[in-house]
Amino acid sequence: MSPQPLPPIAGCEAELLALVQQTDPVFLPRTNLRLDRIRSGFACALHMHQPTIPAGAHGELISHLQYMLEHPEEGDNHNAEAFAHCYRRLADILPQLMADGCNPRIMLDYSGTLLWGFQQMGRHDILDALKLLACDRGLQPHVEWLGSFWGHAVAPSTPIPDLKLHITAWQHQFGALFGRQALQRVKGFSPPEMHLPNHPDTLFAFVEALRECGYRWLLVQEHSVENLDGSPLRQEQKFIPNQLIARSSSGQTATITVLIKSQGSDTKLVGQMQPYHEALGLGRQPLGATTVPALVCQIADGENGGVMMNEFPPAFLQAHHTIASRGEDPGTVAINGTEYLELLEAAGVDPADFPQIQAVQQHKLWQRIGAEPTPEATEAAIAALQASDPSFSMEGASWTNDLSWVEGYANVLEPMNQLSARFHQVFDPLVAADPAVTCSETYQNALLHLLLLETSCFRYWGQGTWTDHAREIHRRGEAAIALRAG
Repeated sequence: MSPQPLPPIAGCEAELLALVQQTDPVFLPRTNLRLDRIRSGFACALHMHQPTIPAGAHGELISHLQYMLEHPEEGDNHNAEAFAHCYRRLADILPQLMADGCNPRIMLDYSGTLLWGFQQMGRHDILDALKLLACDRGLQPHVEWLGSFWGHAVAPSTPIPDLKLHITAWQHQFGALFGRQALQRVKGFSPPEMHLPNHPDTLFAFVEALRECGYRWLLVQEHSVENLDGSPLRQEQKFIPNQLIARSSSGQTATITVLIKSQGSDTKLVGQMQPYHEALGLGRQPLGATTVPALVCQIADGENGGVMMNEFPPAFLQAHHTIASRGEDPGTVAINGTEYLELLEAAGVDPADFPQIQAVQQHKLWQRIGAEPTPEATEAAIAALQASDPSFSMEGASWTNDLSWVEGYANVLEPMNQLSARFHQVFDPLVAADPAVTCSETYQNALLHLLLLETSCFRYWGQGTWTDHAREIHRRGEAAIALRAG
């Protein structure tokens, strides 16, 4: 099998980090919303993803979307072209709404593997639509792109050194497709599966990497976090920004602003515009010495299922037409995450007033460890709690508590951890000595297989075809690393 062209996932680390770490406002200079006129807002995000699998005609890596198109007789693969339409349709819907005098907003979360798949397939119809959504000056106030992990990894069970690799790989991919100015505007982060780590060292590394890579805020599921005293979030707390505190087992601290995705994972929440209807019943919320508009945040698959394929567009159109019919002071508006936070900052709202929260289950851990944690004390406390408390877990929390990304997947996780360890053993010293190593084909091919192996899909669909895909990617990753290791 001849080598495949590689996706743009590495090689420009220093330049991109300097770009994304700039702190100038992104939406504030062009927003047409006035904070003092807003009672409540709703922020809807659409998550789009297809994995990369070794299932081409000659075993090459292809997008699962391509596989669906080539095998329409299998399962729900007949939906492939409907999915493709969903990936590009906002480029038609938003201009239509704007022409109707509406003021729409949407947040978009596309995995790196999906974006690469469009390139591999030559789907310029989709890429041109996404370029419009990312780059068109008239659409910029209305569309916010969210960063994510390139390979759609679940953070709690991803090796810590690979978290930043996924983040920067996505930034490389997005910047290569849509330009560095578009990348500079990406300030919010959407973790795959809404999966937030709660192990202290994984969470700390995750938050630290986000901050280093220029992200200002993170979207989190409400039941994946708790207050510092261990209590669940208060109802009003779900509609304002919170400050996530990530404390490592060595006592280091990193923080990031979070917006709360409330309720469960049902796509009907966005498909039928539940966030808009919920926001209608909310008023301004106290925060520090002032009040701020309540914000209802939701994210759903943008293409998956009949509701999102068929019901979302008319519901989205109707909600925005209704808002427009209420004139200049509708009270409830669509607003995107960074836009909301920048308007609060411009109004003098101090992030120090945001409620402080932490990952769920951490109160039990810190209560046992005490004021001065150490790695040894942390691991001992985790072991003791796991032995004594059946409800205690360090697997993190995602959009559902009914699914484990760890149990029953040793045949994926062990090779994944082995490949990660081997990758860093071989390449970290080389990159430290010469950062230009990340430009090499050998490095990028090994990195590609490492990131692909960590894709959540190989631990979502159960044993069988998907774990076989993981096994083959692991084999190729080992071979790619061996080329450099000699």
